[in-house]
Amino acid sequence: MVAATILPDLGTQVLIPACAIVGIAFALVQWVLVSKVKLSPEKSGSGPADGKNGFAESLIEEEEGINDHSVVHKCAEIQNAISEGATSFLFTEYQYVGIFMVAFAILIFVFLGSVEGFSTKDQPCTYDSTKTCKPALATAVFSTISFLLGAITSVVSGFLGMKIATYANARTTLEARKGVGKAFITAFRSGAVMGFLLAANGLLVLYITINLFKLYYGDDWEGLFESITGYGLGGSSMALFGRVGGGIYTKAADVGADLVGKVERNIPEDDPRNPAVIADNVGDNVGDIAGMGSDLFGSYAESSCAALVVASISSFGINHEFTAMLYPLLVSSIGILVCLFTTLFATDFFEVKAVKEIEPALKKQLIISTALMTVGIAIVTWIALPSSFTIFNFGTQKVVQSWQLFICVGVGLWAGLIIGFVTEYYTSNAYSPVQDVADSCRTGAATNVIFGLALGYKSVIIPIFAIAISIFVSFSFAAMYGIAVAALGMLSTIATGLAIDAYGPISDNAGGIAEMAGMSHRIRERTDALDAAGNTTAAIGKGFAIGSAALVSLALFGAFVSRAEISTVDVLTPKVFIGLLVGAMLPYWFSAMTMKSVGKAALKMVEEVRRQFNNIPGLMEGTAKPDYATCVKISTDASIKEMIPPGALVMLTPLIVGIFFGVETLSGVLAGALVSGVQIAISASNTGGAWDNAKKYIEAGASEHARTLGPKGSDCHKAAVIGDTVGDPLKDTSGPSLNILIKLMAVESLVFAPFFATHGGLLFKIF
Repeated sequence: MVAATILPDLGTQVLIPACAIVGIAFALVQWVLVSKVKLSPEKSGSGPADGKNGFAESLIEEEEGINDHSVVHKCAEIQNAISEGATSFLFTEYQYVGIFMVAFAILIFVFLGSVEGFSTKDQPCTYDSTKTCKPALATAVFSTISFLLGAITSVVSGFLGMKIATYANARTTLEARKGVGKAFITAFRSGAVMGFLLAANGLLVLYITINLFKLYYGDDWEGLFESITGYGLGGSSMALFGRVGGGIYTKAADVGADLVGKVERNIPEDDPRNPAVIADNVGDNVGDIAGMGSDLFGSYAESSCAALVVASISSFGINHEFTAMLYPLLVSSIGILVCLFTTLFATDFFEVKAVKEIEPALKKQLIISTALMTVGIAIVTWIALPSSFTIFNFGTQKVVQSWQLFICVGVGLWAGLIIGFVTEYYTSNAYSPVQDVADSCRTGAATNVIFGLALGYKSVIIPIFAIAISIFVSFSFAAMYGIAVAALGMLSTIATGLAIDAYGPISDNAGGIAEMAGMSHRIRERTDALDAAGNTTAAIGKGFAIGSAALVSLALFGAFVSRAEISTVDVLTPKVFIGLLVGAMLPYWFSAMTMKSVGKAALKMVEEVRRQFNNIPGLMEGTAKPDYATCVKISTDASIKEMIPPGALVMLTPLIVGIFFGVETLSGVLAGALVSGVQIAISASNTGGAWDNAKKYIEAGASEHARTLGPKGSDCHKAAVIGDTVGDPLKDTSGPSLNILIKLMAVESLVFAPFFATHGGLLFKIF
């Protein structure tokens, strides 16, 4: 029986690309609006006064150095330096990653092609031996193509994000002269450009790929969607190198700049006399923007792939129901429209007028997008799914109603919001946890570190319950497909999530530029306020990334187990249990590598910065210019060299385990890595975020309590800086990279599952 859907197949074929194109168009409109802020001295207004945002400024604000040509010129110069540094680093990184990409593509082809001994004859299908499917060689070819497509899309997403951020940072600084509202809109619009481009590109490329592959595969949907999984693998493997490389780069510079500048020399953050300051600002773009972009793109690609693989062997795929099959893509398409409407709330419907309105404005984005998306999901579920259908559940078909699938997606969506808000509670200096951490600085750095670690461990509790509940609910309703769409639900508002996330580094850079260009104290206060809100939203973004990674990798794990033809994973068998233990150890090994890399690179950076302060006469007095280029080079060299071992660890583990120990041990490794990786990732990100904001809380001195902890340079403040420095590699290198480790190992196992199932487990075959 084939129950018809309300939305015809033609409607699906129009709707998905249309939504993607609307997303891209919206991103371009936002970009045009940002580019209206001029970076050349002739007249630095933001175009004509457009009534609502134009005339409300008081004249005194306008007089405050608006016509100071030298400031505008300086801002443009600094922006140029940051942009050049970021571009040259990414090009260097992509050269190395490109070599890896080609090598890995060959590996995929050889391994998957050898499953049937490179034969070109049609084979009986894996799940239904009465039908014939395309040969394994075809899967090898198409998986390789989709791997390369995913990798390229991921790289382009990261690179575009970085370009936009470096384009917008100085413009945000200049707008800050006219008030905090103007600066907020500029930074937020630029974040939106990145968010929408990424969400729309990811969707469009995936949709086009499916349609092109269909020309060859015809009715063999099982083979078609199996080969599409390469798309997720490509996206995530690039994200891993982007995240690790960028994270090492940004933190080596940051730690070096802070330790010598703030602690030893007592100069403010982002002081132009500090030689590491350009490298630090470049790092914000390559780590937080390019890395984060690739990371969330990877999550999005994988959750779509996991859902499609399971659907292709359920009634959707067996009966060739095109609209129902592409339900995951339809959810994402509606997500783009919902996020587009949500963005207008921040930029057009309401105006941020005061500092205290910044954080609420960003939080409203999350709430509005989640509420609207719930309605969006209900509509999509109603028009795109038959009222009842069956979902593949480890060898059996489970009957599912469409409303149950709506609940699965909704649970994921709201779990994401809960994780976001819990993260915010533990990392924002408006709440007691961070204030307690700041207070513990009275007795020095040691207590600060103890309090910060405790906060991180405690912040894991609620997110884990949220993830656990959403897994239980979605699995009970729709088996592994339910979990895959729950992950998609969490990522359905990806455009808004990324906009909020990219806003942080842009504001951070804007503050740095204000300091380096020697702008007045009041402007720096405004950019600091933008930046503090950005820090919290960055932590929220990481929470989303980790939560979705947990669901995505579980869904991929389910698809892998189905594909490798394992009916149950029994923890009590020694094969599986040793896998669990080793898997749970991997995140620790990985974190050790990344942390140590940051430490080593920071050591070199500290030595170089000290050398310059000691050897360049007139540097402290501000009469001589520091040598920024050497510091940029130290960061670049360190991160390129150090990103290879952690990357190799993640990419090779599934291959080695699968080939030598077989699919059962590999399923243990995946489960172990998932269980321990999520905990470390959440605690590391939140600990680092809390230390950073505790330091900002003391620096801002906004409350009576904060003022008792001293101005910048007091003992309390120095203890806070040390905490912040310890937390840097935790929150920006190890923590965020761990969620990629979890997903990447799962998606890689899924792509290579046919090979492991036929040729894997060599050691156990010998004995």
